[in-house]
Amino acid sequence: MEGDYFSEWLPRFSHHLKMRNYSPRTIASYERVIRKFGYYLWIRRNKGPEKLVIYWKDLAHARMDTEVDATAIQIDDFLGFMTSIRDYKATTLHRIISSLSSFYRYLYAQGVIEANPLAAVDRPRIKEKEIKYLKHNQVMRLIESIPEDNSRDRLIIRLIYATGVRVSELCSMDIGDIDFEDNTIRVRGKGGKIRVVFVDEDTLEEIDNFSAGRIAGPLFVGQLGHAISPRTVQHIFKKWAPEGITPHKIRHSYASELYKRSKNLRVVQENLGHSSIQTTEIYLHTDVDERREVYRKHFPLGNGK
Repeated sequence: MEGDYFSEWLPRFSHHLKMRNYSPRTIASYERVIRKFGYYLWIRRNKGPEKLVIYWKDLAHARMDTEVDATAIQIDDFLGFMTSIRDYKATTLHRIISSLSSFYRYLYAQGVIEANPLAAVDRPRIKEKEIKYLKHNQVMRLIESIPEDNSRDRLIIRLIYATGVRVSELCSMDIGDIDFEDNTIRVRGKGGKIRVVFVDEDTLEEIDNFSAGRIAGPLFVGQLGHAISPRTVQHIFKKWAPEGITPHKIRHSYASELYKRSKNLRVVQENLGHSSIQTTEIYLHTDVDERREVYRKHFPLGNGK
């Protein structure tokens, strides 16, 4: 709509993200991308394409009072301009496109625009990389290589593999969120989203022994009684794991094993807490009972194999 400016809608979008419990870092990242695109359109519309480079060197003279309505061609031109002044990786361009897509989906939902222009924007191809991760028997050998008197480190690595949780989710895990009867753990993921992950009996037994009767508080306690820090977890991996094997790679091992045995990508995505930007995937939702059945039937720790 005419008169709907970036200066007006960017603060509203940021507030929308805050209400959805997005992290401050994520919101700031979205804001940077959208603000740059707003500046880009303002310069093109008010000073002309030939002044882009000049104004881009000093964006203090650029403004945000330009209409948010944009075309796929303008977005493609923006991406081309950005890559012309800096060698962006394909993954970075993906993040830029995702940020703009989220903004324009929000504008569409608010009735500000008639269609999301990002739907017609092709994403750059990401070159395939060989991702180093461990297979099931390798993960188990890694865990068994840690002395039994170092129960914390053993459990940390095992729990990441048994549940597929992120490091941040592991560190914030509370004993009260562990259901020993239901074999589940409630974890707080990105943006404060809560999801349920499943855990095998042997891992639960180790948790029970490690927690020594505690019924509340952080599962892994760090300094001053607070939850353990991600830096400490990373140090544990550097101490025990093969070079290049990080907590994220063990999470990848979890996903690879579960998908290889189940061929159920929907369950893997939900277990990992991944959010998809594809609208059609909103309908690819499975309930807890279905996910539990797949976990117990196919995941090696879930079925005792």
